[in-house]
Amino acid sequence: MILASLLFALVAGLLHVYIFSMESITWTRPATWKRFSVASQSDAETTKPLAYNQGFYNLFLAIGALAGIVIVALGHPQVGWTLVFSSCGSMLLAAIVLALSGKKYLRAAVLQGTTPLLAVVLGILAVALG
Repeated sequence: MILASLLFALVAGLLHVYIFSMESITWTRPATWKRFSVASQSDAETTKPLAYNQGFYNLFLAIGALAGIVIVALGHPQVGWTLVFSSCGSMLLAAIVLALSGKKYLRAAVLQGTTPLLAVVLGILAVALG
């Protein structure tokens, strides 16, 4: 279960790095802003600072999860699991907030929240069962 949890945390972290790249690097490209249901290029330009900031939130969550995985692997489970649970738990809570924002966001929320949910649940079971 430990390996499965860490693999789900890895996927969650990598997904959030990808989300960072869309929000902070490619936001004003039509393929990106359309994916986020932005209505126009003008709206993408207007919301660029907001997306840029949000992207870095996602990057920092990813870094926390990925660092936690490495730290667990290096033999420091208390510190590593704390980072994994904190980062993946925050990702999961953000996905719940997204889901509560409206039906049109459910697909994105499920995509964003499934892997951190599995990482947290399997990680808790792995730690609890020793």
